[in-house]
Amino acid sequence: MSGTRVRFAPSPTGPLHIGGLRTALFNYLFARKTGGTFILRIEDTDQTRYVPGAEDYIIESLKWCGINPDEGVGVGGSFEPYRQSERKEIYREYAGRLVDSGDAYFAFDTPEELDSRRKEAEASKSVFTYDAATRMEMRNSLSLSLEETLHLIESGAPYVIRFRFDPGDAVVMQDIIRGEVSVDPATLDDKILFKSDGMPTYHLANVVDDHLMRITHVIRGEEWLPSLPLHVSLYKAFGWKGSMPQFAHLPLILKPNGQGKLSKRDGDKGGFPVFPLEWKDPFSGEISSGYRESGYFPEACLNILALLGWNSGTEQEIFTLEELEQAFDLSRVGKAGAKFDPEKARWFNHQYLQQKPVAELAELYKPILREKGIQASDAFIQQVVEMIRERAHFVSDLWEQSGFFFIAPTSYDPEVVKKRWKEDTAGLMTELIKILEGIDPFDAETIGENVKSEIHDRGWNMGAVMNAWRLLMVGTSMGPSLPDLAAILGREETLDRIRKGIETLK
Repeated sequence: MSGTRVRFAPSPTGPLHIGGLRTALFNYLFARKTGGTFILRIEDTDQTRYVPGAEDYIIESLKWCGINPDEGVGVGGSFEPYRQSERKEIYREYAGRLVDSGDAYFAFDTPEELDSRRKEAEASKSVFTYDAATRMEMRNSLSLSLEETLHLIESGAPYVIRFRFDPGDAVVMQDIIRGEVSVDPATLDDKILFKSDGMPTYHLANVVDDHLMRITHVIRGEEWLPSLPLHVSLYKAFGWKGSMPQFAHLPLILKPNGQGKLSKRDGDKGGFPVFPLEWKDPFSGEISSGYRESGYFPEACLNILALLGWNSGTEQEIFTLEELEQAFDLSRVGKAGAKFDPEKARWFNHQYLQQKPVAELAELYKPILREKGIQASDAFIQQVVEMIRERAHFVSDLWEQSGFFFIAPTSYDPEVVKKRWKEDTAGLMTELIKILEGIDPFDAETIGENVKSEIHDRGWNMGAVMNAWRLLMVGTSMGPSLPDLAAILGREETLDRIRKGIETLK
């Protein structure tokens, strides 16, 4: 499929939700699979909802994930500008074309007049809709004379431009994921296309831009499905039916319990992020957690999102971005909402952590060690990471799993002491010192064989010795294999920890 062109067109009204990031990913994957072009367009026509910093946040989020646009804001391309606020004169022209063709009209109703109609409808337990049934009762260029209309425009009266939906044949649409969708135009209201502030609404701007930028496929969230009849009708009104893009509306990402769309509140309640990067609200100062700052690898984040609503048809779960580019197919995107599983997300990050080269993980661990005032050789850090990485989901977990490698215990878990430290334990540990002093070479295999042999020959209880030894080495009952731990720490540090422990617990 040559010439495929798709766009990700977010609005800078706040941080990018992972649902939006998934939309960007699916567009990107489709472009790569088909040898097409992926475009980033910023749809900032709603100036009342514009949030400072949101656009930069969106761009940084895509960059962190490795979803790099071929054209668009920050990249450039043949269809600049890609920021809609810089294209408003274009939309004014096309809105005028629709008025000239009779597919749209000027509406001069004030907010107070519209509010009054809504209240009247509420009083009669109905809902006011600006449509074919009510438009002739309102102040617009269809109900007013040409002279009245021109006078209002020339006098600078505020107006909007509305699309004209008339009863008639059903609006029939095709969706790659959902099949044929049919809507009775009598159920549709006359949506605003151009606002009184001189800016278009999303509906007009996205259709005009998609046409001018030669978009072949519109892949977006399910929440835009109710707008599809208007968008398809706009293509027909402009005479662009033959070049209308194909549509694919992605399923929602649902709460962990499957009941409703995943929200920030769900993340706050469940202790997991719903944004790719940390976000600080410029108005309230509230900080929302992000996947990056929570310790997720970008590869894991993409892998998580790819499998929310799409499946490869195989048992494979771990995909590199390159593998996703090859495997992705819109026909394998489902209609049903995809339930977000925070534990599965942690599992994905664990898998990617295990795949990282030890040297890379050690470099990621170094800043944590520096914050704690710890200096150690690269070789030592790598040995530690290699030993404990299987128990970590995030780089931040490494300290909890390995802090005792760098700092000898100064206190001992009282519950473990009560359970493991008996009257004869100090004597056993003193004898263990003598055994360890005679082991050569002091490596994990030799230590393990010698200690086990001595315990057996002397008739000691294996659990009594090993659990007490672990307590003195670590301060708790947790930790890796004792021979491995002792070998990494070395003979001197191992014996020193045992002696200090005996003295403390006597």
